[in-house]
Amino acid sequence: MKNLLASWFAVVSLAAVYGLLPAQVFAAPPAGVAPGSQSIAEIVTEAAADDPAEFSLLLDAVLYIAEINPDSALITGLFDTEQYTVFAPTDQAFLALVGAVVGLLDPVILNEEGPFAAIDALLGAGTVEAVVSYHVTTGRRASNSVVPPRRDRIITTLLDGATFSVSSGGVITAVGSTAVIGPANISASNGVIHVIDAVLLPIDLGL
Repeated sequence: MKNLLASWFAVVSLAAVYGLLPAQVFAAPPAGVAPGSQSIAEIVTEAAADDPAEFSLLLDAVLYIAEINPDSALITGLFDTEQYTVFAPTDQAFLALVGAVVGLLDPVILNEEGPFAAIDALLGAGTVEAVVSYHVTTGRRASNSVVPPRRDRIITTLLDGATFSVSSGGVITAVGSTAVIGPANISASNGVIHVIDAVLLPIDLGL
């Protein structure tokens, strides 16, 4: 399925959007971000194909969800025209999470089916989809509607209304983790992507 999806998307460079530093975003946030020409799913797929690759593990998580739950509303939304804002963990963010829980994962499942299947086996079916849903909110939200000027702002996610807060410095405080936003405002045709440096956890794993 990964190769099939990749064949749909022409490869373009994201260097320009990755040149936008967090300090620049928060110092003068735009009133809005014009829609891009590609969907969120297309941008994630292309970034995973870049050298160096980025979002490859986020893409793997999305493909894993699509495989085990073909009717997932989350997956459908990432491809269609409904507007979403995605807080996208980097590959290093996913590697850090897997590294923190690897001792708890079934080594056979980990080796044969990969980390996402092993996480679902450990914490229950649907855990990976729940975690990814916790990184998505409805609507097209540029950095100025995510990062507050003063007091923390509460973001409601697709995970059954679960929330996290964002500080004026772009720090996200989730139920079980924290992350920093940057770069921000990667524009898609169906939403906006804000890059984050850690995986947001909707439960406290004591990590």
